[in-house]
Amino acid sequence: MAGPESVRRGYPEGASITRWRAPDGWMLRRFDWPAPPGSARGSILFQGGRGDFIEKYLESFAHWHARGWSITAVDWRGQGGSGRTTPAPNVGHIADFAEFIADLRALWSDWAADAAGPRVAVGHSMGGHLILRALAERAIAPDAVVLVAPMLGLRAPVSPRLGEGIAGLMTRLGDPARAAWQGNERPHTRRSRQSLLTQDDDRYADELWWQARDPALVTGPPSWRWLAQAFASTRTLSASAKLAQVATPVLMLVAEADRLVDPHTAIAVARRLPDARVVRFGAESAHEILREVDPVRLRALAEIDAFLDARAGKRA
Repeated sequence: MAGPESVRRGYPEGASITRWRAPDGWMLRRFDWPAPPGSARGSILFQGGRGDFIEKYLESFAHWHARGWSITAVDWRGQGGSGRTTPAPNVGHIADFAEFIADLRALWSDWAADAAGPRVAVGHSMGGHLILRALAERAIAPDAVVLVAPMLGLRAPVSPRLGEGIAGLMTRLGDPARAAWQGNERPHTRRSRQSLLTQDDDRYADELWWQARDPALVTGPPSWRWLAQAFASTRTLSASAKLAQVATPVLMLVAEADRLVDPHTAIAVARRLPDARVVRFGAESAHEILREVDPVRLRALAEIDAFLDARAGKRA
């Protein structure tokens, strides 16, 4: 069963929702929750996955905050509460994943200038991919990184190479910002959206509750251009020689039964990182490990806590 609804469906005391201006003027929705004075453990910058929004992770933020971490999170450009890059309000679109990296680079620079160390980057799914890519490109400099079900390879009904080719062709045959499919998180599946994300009914309902409260948080399916960029960016990163130069300690949580991202590619990428620990979950977990049933979620949080205690020690 999920934890207290008051934690999952309300903003915590002391937290703020503001807007952060990217270098090109785009306004991204931002969440900040400073640690209580005198108990600061360090600072976490959290980035969610495709279609995510800040409120989905309030329960995890509360856990880390109780341990003394200051929390910052931002809705990615083009999704959640950070507006859309296409006139269609229900399509998640980006022209180039490099735009995400540029936003993350500038955000990290601004945030790290004031954030108490150690500074940790935590990313779920697409957020995990972009954090690792930014790390490899030296766009960010965290003391430790946690990747939760990272999108380092996509699940597709065809091979990644063919999927990338089809997505690229579709961007040329029509509006590249049009929806790649309708409805579900993944095309050509009879599985329900919830079964792809989490086995916890209450936590899945939380997402729908927040979206009903604020329909602007609904992102919807990705565009053909987003899909083409996702295939290209994951392919490029997984083959990058820069992975071997990443000295930052990395914890990777992988759901082996994940039906949205490819866990095998994630594990292969982890083997190429100089300092990476992989924690695997079996059939007990779908994609959203931090929003799963308590045995999964609590194990994940315990692994993260132990990793940060060991690898991101509190500074004097």
